[in-house]
Amino acid sequence: MYDFALLSSINTDGLTSTGSNLTDNLTAWANEQMAALTPANVAWSIFCALLVGLIISFVYKRCYRGVLYSPSFGITLVLMTLVTTPVVMCIGSNVALSMGMVGALSIVRFRTAVKDPLDTAYMFWALTMGIILGAGMEIIAFVVVVLVGAVMFLLSVVQFSSPNAYLLVLHYDEDAEYDITQELRRSVKYRRLRSKTVTRGGAEMTYEVRLDAKQDIVSIMLSVEGVHDATLVACQTEAGT
Repeated sequence: MYDFALLSSINTDGLTSTGSNLTDNLTAWANEQMAALTPANVAWSIFCALLVGLIISFVYKRCYRGVLYSPSFGITLVLMTLVTTPVVMCIGSNVALSMGMVGALSIVRFRTAVKDPLDTAYMFWALTMGIILGAGMEIIAFVVVVLVGAVMFLLSVVQFSSPNAYLLVLHYDEDAEYDITQELRRSVKYRRLRSKTVTRGGAEMTYEVRLDAKQDIVSIMLSVEGVHDATLVACQTEAGT
C-alpha cells in the first residue's frame, strides 16, 4: 500500500522548494540589474544626454552653411544621443548582448539619403556622445562635446570668410551675350557656365559664381544693355562640381 499522505507531503515540499528557488533567482537577477541601473543613474545619464544633444544641435544650427536648414535634423541629433545612451547602459559588459545588438543594428537601413557628408559627421558625433554617456563617462563627454563644438565653430568661421557659391540666372537678348561675358570677367574672379538656353523670345544663361558679401552682381548685370532680369540663388556645391 502507498502512503498517499507521505507522497503528498513530498510533492508539496518539492514544489515549494522549486518555487522558492525560482523566486530567489528572480530576486537576485533583479537586484543585479538594479545595482547597475538604478533609477537615479538612468535619470542622470538621460539628463546629461539631453544637454549634450542640445549642444550638438545648437552647433549644427549655427555652423550650417547649406541652402535650407532642417529643424527636424537638429531634433534627430538630440534623439540619437538620448536613444544611444540607455542602449549602451543596458549592454554594459555583457559580450553576448553586445554582439546581439550589433547584429540587430546591422540590418537597419536608412531610407532618407544624407545630402551633405557633414551631416553624417554630426550623426556619428551624436552616436559617439551617447556611447560615452552610456558608459558612465559624463565628464569626458562634456569635455569632448565642448572641444569638438569649438573646432566646428572655428572651421565655420574660416569657411565663412571664403567666397560663397551662387547661381546667377540671366535672361537677355542674344546680342548682349558678349557684353555679359566681358562684364563677368571684370567683376567675378571665379565663374563657370552651367547652362544656356536660346529661344525665339531671348536667351537664358546660368553661371556658377563665387562672390564676397559686398558684391552686388545683380545690379552690375542689370546695368548691361540687353539684360532683362538677373536672379542670384545660393547653392551648395562639392568641390566645384
